Amino acid sequence: MLKNYYIVLLFTLCWTITAYADTPKVAIASAHPLATEAGFEIIRNGGNVFDAAVAVSAALAVVEPTGSGLGGGGYWLLHRASDQFETVVDGREKAPLAAHKDMFVDSKGKVVPRLSLDGPLAAGIPGLPAALVHLSEKYGRLPLSANLAPAIRYAQTGFAVGNKYLKMLKFRAEVLKKYPQTAAIFLPDGKPPTVYAILKQPDLARTLTRLAESGRDGFYRGDIANKLLNGINKAGGIWSQQDLDAYRVAERTPLTGTYHGIKITTAPPSSSGGIVLLEALNILSAYDLQQSDDSTRAHLVAEALRRAHHDRALYLGDSDFIAIPIARLLNADYAAGLRSSLRADKALPNSYLSGTIAGQPEGDNTTHFSIMDAEGNRVAATLSINFPFGSGFVAEGTGVLLNDEMDDFSSQEGALNGYGLVGGVANSIAPGKRMLSSMTPTFLEDDQRIAALGTPGGSRIPSMVLLATLDFAAGNGPESWVQTPRFHHQFIPDVLEYEPGALTPDQQHKLAKLGHQLKIARYRFGDMQAVQWHKKTRSLTAASDPRGEGLGIVNH
Repeated sequence: MLKNYYIVLLFTLCWTITAYADTPKVAIASAHPLATEAGFEIIRNGGNVFDAAVAVSAALAVVEPTGSGLGGGGYWLLHRASDQFETVVDGREKAPLAAHKDMFVDSKGKVVPRLSLDGPLAAGIPGLPAALVHLSEKYGRLPLSANLAPAIRYAQTGFAVGNKYLKMLKFRAEVLKKYPQTAAIFLPDGKPPTVYAILKQPDLARTLTRLAESGRDGFYRGDIANKLLNGINKAGGIWSQQDLDAYRVAERTPLTGTYHGIKITTAPPSSSGGIVLLEALNILSAYDLQQSDDSTRAHLVAEALRRAHHDRALYLGDSDFIAIPIARLLNADYAAGLRSSLRADKALPNSYLSGTIAGQPEGDNTTHFSIMDAEGNRVAATLSINFPFGSGFVAEGTGVLLNDEMDDFSSQEGALNGYGLVGGVANSIAPGKRMLSSMTPTFLEDDQRIAALGTPGGSRIPSMVLLATLDFAAGNGPESWVQTPRFHHQFIPDVLEYEPGALTPDQQHKLAKLGHQLKIARYRFGDMQAVQWHKKTRSLTAASDPRGEGLGIVNH
């Protein structure tokens, strides 16, 4: 039945696009059909791709509460064709000003299980509302109220929930049950709804309306802010009005690099994803992977990722707080030095890599969307609330599901976070600091094509974007990138993880013989959303990952 619902939606969307044939040609790929439709609605109403990005971001906050929301944050990588301007809007959450490095550690110095994952103490100060206002006012054509209209409508009238939503809901149901105001929204009658049930969120619609009417102050001051602060602090949180007043998005210069003639533009810190991606590609640049057999190729990619993630753990954090040796990490000579320890006939154990590692992991129920028009204007955006349904906490009367991004900090040197990532002092908790992320919104460009892509997946994100980049280098298009079989290495744990079907039995045998410890994932991972523009023909293509329930389409 849900499949039929989406078929009807797709038919309606295609009919509507045809009916507005004079609108600019645009490709949109997002993790939910309603979010994709929200973007096209804004384009039909005269908006540009940046307006559409606001609409898609807000719509995903309503229809995909497993992956993003007004209580979360993200990164928006932008390119403006008229002057070739590029920037990253960093709307990542920040630690509350009352936060401190030992806030999730008990009197004996041990990390308290789940304290950084469940409940309001786990929530950083959200960046998504501020980012929506910033993007709309600085880069859009339409008023914020127009760009938020689809999301407000989805929250008011509701939408049909799918199997993915219900799977994630069941995973986090016990946490959601702890908070009556959360359970009332997502667990009617105290249990998950049936598939195809309609989820309405009237409180969230009112919060979005306040944001649309009053801009930044509609969320960070006044009635909504008071409800957030009262609810959060009564339940054990540590937010203050000073936190909300102090929050600002940051605009950052994207990182750039090259791989076999392809220009890569990607996210800088406070995300680690761009550095991990570029460092691994720099290591791999000396190899002709297209001529390598599949097992050797997987081995070399895994070894490059091992080294890049080792540096992630040692050096990366919020660049507003610490000095990160970005130039050195992305230097070709540095990559050559790392490559010198890489053997084609043997996997090098972690113990051979230098440096003292400290640590923590991150959630993989993030979301991504990509948008591009026929002039080359484009957006790649990755948004998150960390774990599915974030912290599980909604402040009464707001409808805002709070993130649990505080888990992305290193709660203690050497500790693992919810996603098994290790971090160090560079990513320790500090007041007002942005936690480290793996989000990797990326542009790829060669002589003929430009692509915008990204994916959710927590620590696996840079690996998935790397594999898509290699597929782009092989001459393949978006449909191939989003379907590419995936494997991953993140230094700790010292395993080569692969999704079901990604490695043949022969490859598994050869990789084990090289010394890799193999681990098959319980499920296929990622939900890549990708668009491509062909420079000569100005033709656009879009693709949505078949692992998810999204929609990639071009308004022909």
